[in-house]
Amino acid sequence: MSQSGNQMELREEAVTGQYDAAIALMDGFDHSPRIASGGAAAPAPERSSGIGTRRRFRSTTPGLVTQRTHRPEGVHLIERIESAEAEDALVSPIQAAVLQGLRRALAIALALGEEVADRSGLSDLKRANLESALPNDRKREFTELLAVEALATAHVFGSAVAFLLADKVGSETVEVGEVQELLLENGSLALHGILWELDQDLARFAKDDGTMVATVLAFAEALMEKVAARSSGVARLDAFTGASWRVEADDFVIDGFAPARARKGTTLTMTFKQPNEVVGNHIAKYQALRLSKMLMAYDFDRRLNPFAELGGFIFTFMGDGAPGTGKTTLIQMMAGLISGYCETAGYAFRYQNLSTDNIDSYQGKSGQNAKAFINNVIDPGVIGFGTIDDIDQLAGKRGDRQSSAGQLEITAVLMESFAGANTVVRGNCTFGMFSNYPENVDDALRQRAGARFLVDGPRTREDYIDILYLLMGRNHDIPVGDHEIFEAQEIKKAVSASFASHSKPHEEGLIRVFDQVHSQIGELDTIAKLGTYLKAIQEADERFTGRAIKNITDAVKVRAMDFELPDEWMEDPDLFLFKPYDTKKAMIEELRVPITTDMVIQEINRYADSEFRYADKSDEVAIENAVREMGRMEEAKRRYLAEKQG
Repeated sequence: MSQSGNQMELREEAVTGQYDAAIALMDGFDHSPRIASGGAAAPAPERSSGIGTRRRFRSTTPGLVTQRTHRPEGVHLIERIESAEAEDALVSPIQAAVLQGLRRALAIALALGEEVADRSGLSDLKRANLESALPNDRKREFTELLAVEALATAHVFGSAVAFLLADKVGSETVEVGEVQELLLENGSLALHGILWELDQDLARFAKDDGTMVATVLAFAEALMEKVAARSSGVARLDAFTGASWRVEADDFVIDGFAPARARKGTTLTMTFKQPNEVVGNHIAKYQALRLSKMLMAYDFDRRLNPFAELGGFIFTFMGDGAPGTGKTTLIQMMAGLISGYCETAGYAFRYQNLSTDNIDSYQGKSGQNAKAFINNVIDPGVIGFGTIDDIDQLAGKRGDRQSSAGQLEITAVLMESFAGANTVVRGNCTFGMFSNYPENVDDALRQRAGARFLVDGPRTREDYIDILYLLMGRNHDIPVGDHEIFEAQEIKKAVSASFASHSKPHEEGLIRVFDQVHSQIGELDTIAKLGTYLKAIQEADERFTGRAIKNITDAVKVRAMDFELPDEWMEDPDLFLFKPYDTKKAMIEELRVPITTDMVIQEINRYADSEFRYADKSDEVAIENAVREMGRMEEAKRRYLAEKQG
């Protein structure tokens, strides 16, 4: 066994050496449930006499078909899976892939169980027990280590199934419920109980190949959750959790009870947009361009991005603006850029969107959907981009009676994931929240957006000419006239003007605060004066808390990284992307620019402007709702008195 750092290799020969045992488990064994209640098993598939195959054969001649019946407790996974498509006499490619995946997962689990037994001393205790030479004072240790072996074997089986079959997932979904038949007497008995319950679930839910795959993957996820819950308080787990293993052939990593995630990308079907096709939105477009390249600096070996270490990486951002101002176009541009960069570098890229379809009426399911979305995007084995469109409809506002339980579940998951105690920012992914009505987003969730992208669409005369030219297409002979097409979209010139415009606030409420502070202390050219300005903002809006200051300082650090990584670094990965981590970090440090008071003032105003804008809209909505409610009460009172008098 070779070892690299804390990660050891689970040798291929140790895995393939378990294939016969794995096939024996899949072919058939008897098991009487001890915890779960055994449901009625589905009838075994009919088989033609004399055919030496597990596959069902449908004869057209009456009387030739016989039926083989198993006892209810018999587990025959191979037959169960091959019977998923009832009308096909041949094993389908999906069925073959699932059978191969289950065999491989079982073999890995059995091999890992032996490794854990050797590391913990359980192997010696097993031999002593077989020879009736187990000392009385070690019987408790023997029992505890058998439970560790069972938990490790069960978890690795579930994790390997989910990992190996991840690319077979389709649109079908299955809710298998909690795994019950998890037995901790030893690793072998644990697999018997698990496979019995999987067989039961397949009998209930697998109506075709699609639902069969969905059932197997749902069971694997439920199994890992159950094992993690049962492991709490179990003694002597260090033999499993104190080391990590890697199966080289599958690139499968076993690291305690953490689920392994397959490094598969997303096949994007969206229409990509080029930067010049995003008209206006200069700061948002500029930050999206830079963030797309920042993601590519991620180091897969170190599992860290130099930008995340140096400061200036945008983990979460909020894009807001009126309907039709270009939020979808911005997403299409950013996803297209990252996808292209990843294709050039050979990196796996994963894009996912959390939409209102993920709100479920079943308690807890909406939160599970949100957590699955987060886990898929933050997978350290891929470059990830997650979007949450119309977040004001998806995530509920706490205290709002209009918010459903599912919406509040999603809010809780997003808050914990974006800035919770266990949040780790590696720099391989970013999340964008988009809304036409950000004032309707929960204040605490909105403040977890580290950057603000104001998506305000075309603003100038030149912008409107450019967007008209773009959308008209080429099927006309109308001359352009006195205008250079897309010159106004030249990004650096436009961004410089946009940033400079924030040297003074834009929102009326913030303008009053700024003018008052400026008249009292003069130019904001020291830390003390800038802090005084921040305190004055807080006095005007109590929601302007310490988290707001952190978001502002993060934005200032982003400005210190106010450069685009050269295009040639993306086109030729050897120039930058494939360099060692420390080399990439040094190359980035050379491009960093000093922080100035102008940057700080502009970022304070940009962030505070957005909060004042949200507050004003939120207050106006609240007032309108209160007026509407008062009108209802007045009308109800009038009708009540009229009925009473009548």
